[in-house]
Amino acid sequence: MASGPGSSPMAQSSMAGSGADGFFRKPKDLAGSSRYYRPPRSLPDVCPKEPTGDARGLCEGPSVVLDQHQWTVYNSKVNLPAALNDPRLSKRESDFFTKTWGLDFTETEVMPSFYLPNITAEHFSAYLQDTAQREKIHERCKNICPSKDDLSLSSITNNHGMQQSGTTIFMRPDFVLNDPATFNAVLPWSHFSVAGGKNSRDGASSRLLQEKLSHYLDIVEVSIARQISLRSEAFFHAMSSQHELQDRLRETEVAVVKLRARTAAMQRVMCRGPLLALRDAVTRSNCAKLHGKLKLMAAVQQTQPTVQLLLSTSEFVGALELIATTKEVLQQELQGIHSFRHLGSQLCEMEKLIDKMMVADFTTYSRSDLNRSFEDDSQVLEKDRLQSLVFGLLRQRKLDFLDIYSEEMMQSAKGIVRQCVLRSVSQIEEIDTDAVVKLQDQMRLMTFAQWFDLLQNVFEHFVLFLTRIKATLNVIRNVVLEVLDSCQRNRLVDASSAAAHGNCEAELAYLTHEGLFISDALNEAERRSSTAVQAKAQTRAETSGSDSASGTTESSSSREQTSNTTSSLPTGGTISIEDLMPSDLELGRVANNIQELLYTASDISHDRCVKVLLAKAKDGSLERLSSAEFVCVSRAVEGFVKDTEALCSRRSVSLRGALQSQANRFVHRFHEERKTKLSLLLDTERWKQAEVPAEFQHLVDSIADGHITLPERKPAGVEASVSMSDSTLFPIIRTVLLLIRIFLEYCQCVNDIPSITTDMLTRLSDLLKHFNSRSCQLVLGAGALQVVGLKTITTKNLALVSRCLQLVVHYIPIIRAHFETKLQPKQYSVLRHFDHITKDYNDHIAEISAKLVAIMDGLFEKVLSKYEVKAPMPSLCFRNVCKQMAKMHEAIYELLPEEQTQMLFLRINASFKMHLKRQLSRLGVINDGGPQHGLVVVDVAFYTENVQALRSLERLDLNMPEIWEQKR
Repeated sequence: MASGPGSSPMAQSSMAGSGADGFFRKPKDLAGSSRYYRPPRSLPDVCPKEPTGDARGLCEGPSVVLDQHQWTVYNSKVNLPAALNDPRLSKRESDFFTKTWGLDFTETEVMPSFYLPNITAEHFSAYLQDTAQREKIHERCKNICPSKDDLSLSSITNNHGMQQSGTTIFMRPDFVLNDPATFNAVLPWSHFSVAGGKNSRDGASSRLLQEKLSHYLDIVEVSIARQISLRSEAFFHAMSSQHELQDRLRETEVAVVKLRARTAAMQRVMCRGPLLALRDAVTRSNCAKLHGKLKLMAAVQQTQPTVQLLLSTSEFVGALELIATTKEVLQQELQGIHSFRHLGSQLCEMEKLIDKMMVADFTTYSRSDLNRSFEDDSQVLEKDRLQSLVFGLLRQRKLDFLDIYSEEMMQSAKGIVRQCVLRSVSQIEEIDTDAVVKLQDQMRLMTFAQWFDLLQNVFEHFVLFLTRIKATLNVIRNVVLEVLDSCQRNRLVDASSAAAHGNCEAELAYLTHEGLFISDALNEAERRSSTAVQAKAQTRAETSGSDSASGTTESSSSREQTSNTTSSLPTGGTISIEDLMPSDLELGRVANNIQELLYTASDISHDRCVKVLLAKAKDGSLERLSSAEFVCVSRAVEGFVKDTEALCSRRSVSLRGALQSQANRFVHRFHEERKTKLSLLLDTERWKQAEVPAEFQHLVDSIADGHITLPERKPAGVEASVSMSDSTLFPIIRTVLLLIRIFLEYCQCVNDIPSITTDMLTRLSDLLKHFNSRSCQLVLGAGALQVVGLKTITTKNLALVSRCLQLVVHYIPIIRAHFETKLQPKQYSVLRHFDHITKDYNDHIAEISAKLVAIMDGLFEKVLSKYEVKAPMPSLCFRNVCKQMAKMHEAIYELLPEEQTQMLFLRINASFKMHLKRQLSRLGVINDGGPQHGLVVVDVAFYTENVQALRSLERLDLNMPEIWEQKR
């Protein structure tokens, strides 16, 4: 009789028979008991599951009803857990399972089940309460009936009075007849004849032994009868219970057979039709799936022609997406299809081919973009094509495409210079391109105007070149940043969808716990998860809109073919964009490389311009430029540098360094030319007052107004001397006119070329020092007598030189302030040169003043040494002195201002008083009111009257009483 795996007829009978008679009855609370020890499992086919689309789910175990007459797993004696838990595992061969089921079938630690609760003593409390009465009855029976141990053979024999001494051997625990000693003790053969003969004694012994053993048998029978009589009640009760149990089992068997027959009829009448309907639904579902698989296979079969069609229109991104989707479909949906066994490798080869095609197309695009005509106004060539290429290269992780653009950029920069030179040379008839082949030699044959036009043309082309590069790199940067932003947003969407999925699982558990059927709970969870998936797909579609917009415009045929192919492929398993794109770190590195590439473009442009500059400067032609021409070059270079800095936000130093090198050479030549010119003018200077042109006076006026520049030429005119804003006049020589113009040229160069300020300041300091030292040599040192052929150095020459030096000293603070505005604060230390120059000039002016005083001092010493106090008065000596004083005044009055004239004559008067006092002391004349004293007073009055009669000396305090010795 077949029964369930966990049922027992005896147990069911005992449970059915228990009741009011005091025996234990176990309650049939199967649902409650399963809660403690039964693991959850699906029901057998008696209550089949609802169809879920899988035919195997309808019969996951043998049917108790349909399979009752054939062997099932319920008839098995040893199951898989019993085999796995074999205590003789160490003795069993180690590869018992792996040799049949594979290497993955290895022993692992079994995690404790989450469905089995922790069993404690409280779980048995109800059982112990139910069995308490039965336990009491059992204890009472034990007390009434003696145990087996108490009923020994000795007690039995004692009760009957038949204790024999020979029976103890039978009670020994090691009683075994195989033992010879035990056998001889039970059957004492020693009492019999050894010779084998029979006599009356042996016969008597045999009979005696037989009677003895018969007596033992009687004792045992009596004891058995006694035990039966003592337990007869329990024995007869057990026999009656056994008969009753057999009757109940027969009744139960009949009931089970009837129940199974009825169940089989119910299945035949009520269940077979619905089950066939369910089976047909599953079959239909399987056919639909098969049809979907066939359609999917047809779509996959069209992948290669579609990819080729996309590649013919340069749709690299669409082709890559189609290949990626097809590869994923092959791995997930169509895995194991024999006809597609080579398609995966073919798609990989096509993907590699697309990589090469994209790199080649990007190279072609870069070359055509950088080498196109500058007359084209569009800054970005085929923007959609560029975006598609960049997106495809990023998708394939070809992050070195910027190196390709950099190489093409260098070649294009070389071509720009070559084209500009060839275009300029073709317009110059004087250059024979057949005789002069090299571009550098052709540029050297150009005049400055022609070469300068070429340089400006090169600058303009490179500014346009950098503008286009910046626009192109901005498009590439925008694609990279959009991809980066899209990946980050998709990760946030994935995180939210994962959280939603976790919530769906929790809701599923909650719904099943609340009592819903599993199918209803699954449908509810699937509905919510599909809503979350649709929201995620919509978000991804929005975030990838920029990426899809980056593709080029497709032809109508390729668009239709692509849409048909991709619509046939599943959309739920497509690879997300962030899985294919580089990481955030790599994308950030690409964005930084884009900015570095723009810096590189600026450096390359500057380097090519340096080549143009150095090609012209190789033969020294730039050094021979005039200051105006060099200033034009400097302004053009500075303008180009500022334009590139504004475009690229980078301060390139190569072109400025080359200009600085040429500027240093220019400054050296500029300074040497002007120093030589100044030296020549000083060597030919007659040291006479020169007429001041009106142009020069206008220049001086502009300096006074704060304009340290060379003004435009004014109508011709002359002035006697340079007039300052404060009506101060400076009579000057013609060399000073040139000197002032020269240092204004220096200031103008500093305005035009700020980078040469320190060098120009040093050269200007050297020029001023040269003028000071050379003028001192020619005038104070009397070098002009030999160089120019002057007969003598007059006081007028000295006064004129002093005034010229004072004019230079007047302009030194103005020059210093102008240079200070062009210097950095850390460069202010070079301004100390002007302090040294000012001191040198003031020392020179003081030496000239001392020289003028010394001239009169020598005259006084010579004249007054012959002075005698005698009539007539005024004396001839004083008349000569006054005459020389008048000549001195006449020579310097128009040259020196009144203050300096007064100070000079005060010093001359002091010298006169000193020599006169010395002569009077030698003559012994004192202020005693005598005749000699009166004569001296007359001469002194004559001297005072003549000196104060000179212009601007009327109020001069001569303090003549100092000529007399003080009385002690």
